Amino acid sequence: MNKPELLIPAGSLENLEVAVLYGADAVYIGGQHFGLRAKAKNFSTEQMKQGIEFAHRHNVKVYVTANIIAHNDDIDQVYDYFEEIKDINPDGLIIADPGILTIAQEILPDMEIHLSTQANNTNYKSVDFWHRLGVKRVVVARELSFEEIKKIKEKTPDTLDIEAFVHGAMCISYSGRCLLSNYMAGRDANKGACTHPCRWQYHLVEETRPNEYMPIFENDRGTYVYNSKDLCMLEFVPNLIDAGVNSFKIEGRMKTQLYVATVTRTYRKAIDDYFEDETKYRNNIPYYLEEIRKCTHRKFTTGFYFKRPDHNEQIYDSNTYIRSYTFIGKVIEYDVDKELITIQQRNKFCVGDEIEFMAVDGQNYKTTIKEMWDEEGNLVESAPHPKQVIRFHVDKEFPKNTIIRLKSKEI
Repeated sequence: MNKPELLIPAGSLENLEVAVLYGADAVYIGGQHFGLRAKAKNFSTEQMKQGIEFAHRHNVKVYVTANIIAHNDDIDQVYDYFEEIKDINPDGLIIADPGILTIAQEILPDMEIHLSTQANNTNYKSVDFWHRLGVKRVVVARELSFEEIKKIKEKTPDTLDIEAFVHGAMCISYSGRCLLSNYMAGRDANKGACTHPCRWQYHLVEETRPNEYMPIFENDRGTYVYNSKDLCMLEFVPNLIDAGVNSFKIEGRMKTQLYVATVTRTYRKAIDDYFEDETKYRNNIPYYLEEIRKCTHRKFTTGFYFKRPDHNEQIYDSNTYIRSYTFIGKVIEYDVDKELITIQQRNKFCVGDEIEFMAVDGQNYKTTIKEMWDEEGNLVESAPHPKQVIRFHVDKEFPKNTIIRLKSKEI
């Protein structure tokens, strides 16, 4: 039984470094063109180079997304883009469009190609078709059950890898191929500019009464009729492995470093625990679920893995996230002799707050800040300024980029 790859999203160079630190086997990133997250920070060519070099030093792979559905005007730019990334040595390209696939094979003939979930692969014949065209890995459609994935794995060559989403936001449209955003806001979801109209609140309008907005109620619970719960498969690692999933993919290239650190660390521990001892894994499930709820999330679902979702998989009364912890900073360095830690602030915190360091081994270390200093050595009561450098005493060493969080006051 081969241990599956843990594949983590990185919307920025900082997120990539956090994913690597907290246990990713691979990360996927987008350049400034042709990925499906136009609002993410994304990577310049130079940042991609830096990120790939950093990841490779830690034996972590990097895959670059180029998974838009291309129009004629995109084609010449795709050629230029692939020429640009020729020398930065990613480990694979994630592609959905057959035209872009042919360009990749022309410009980068030795590059590993992964087929995006956008390509809607729901059966073993289509998966085998793409494999025969040179695709090494297929990201199967999110609409598949365990049994369907298992059958695809059984009916396709061993040289083909299966990747599946195991955690994150769920799109209401089939395999994420949505026209709502394009129609309603003029921004094409299939080119990375989705405005997420599935999360909007809706009312009915009768055509002869255009200014009268009538609310839509679902059993008096609300009006967010397209708003899916988030996928979470932490309790079902054995099922995923049994189905033949080679790569566990996490959604979230637009998420924070706290999200990346929390999800990476939790799934890393769950996978490692299972391969060490299944009983240990099953005993630790409450811990995994407790930890995963400490990053921004909606209510959880198992998606299509066990059955077709019904009304119970929707959230009708809200389109907001649950935020139980705040990302307040990350470690810059630690002075062992003085037991003094230097951090870069990301959200406000104060003297007297009990903060929590997320150790990479899965442990959490709590400490109360008794006093702290700014970069000039002045005593301060709070850290309100973005990316402010702060120092305070901690009796334990943590490596650079360790994430620090604070329990939200309203929780």
